[in-house]
Amino acid sequence: MSRKKTPKLTDLFEKTLKNRWRSAPFVLRFTQLAEYSGTVLVIKERVEKDAGSGNEKHSCLRERGHLYGENLKILQPRIKATLEHVTDEAGIPLDLHLFISKEGLKFRGNLPLDEESGAKLALIIKLQSRLHNPDRLELLSRRVQRFSREEAAYWLGRTTHYSMDANRWAVSGLRTMLCGSTNNDPGIERQLNRLR
Repeated sequence: MSRKKTPKLTDLFEKTLKNRWRSAPFVLRFTQLAEYSGTVLVIKERVEKDAGSGNEKHSCLRERGHLYGENLKILQPRIKATLEHVTDEAGIPLDLHLFISKEGLKFRGNLPLDEESGAKLALIIKLQSRLHNPDRLELLSRRVQRFSREEAAYWLGRTTHYSMDANRWAVSGLRTMLCGSTNNDPGIERQLNRLR
């Protein structure tokens, strides 16, 4: 029995992924930013904007968060698990999870995400800021991964489509709902044991 050969990431990108991001509902950008060392993952959502006086609609990408450093290391298994489910229009896996690896994190470019994986990753990345406890980060990401597509889209909307204050309160409340409010809560371990 032969094992399926893993494609080189540059070949995979060039052959099947290169321009898909231009119409994808979400984009995961692998980049470097001056203020951070190492790879930074930036999640962007495609939103419609008015083109002016006509009935034409145009879209633009709006950043929903970024992930780097220690939190990126901690969340890699959960991000990889989310990316395993991304397929093309025919249901064929896009193998995006291969980019969450030592070699893959050297990639610089944009990966296309569908609505479900994009909304889930956007929520995880948005909610993880200010968290540094590995157990709370894992619990948060595991619980978001269990959301349906509709739940993920709803909660992402609640944390991004209102005033700055309302969005901030929604992020704080949802973070507490998903992984508690303190690092030493014994419920964190109980919840994780149920989900693992």
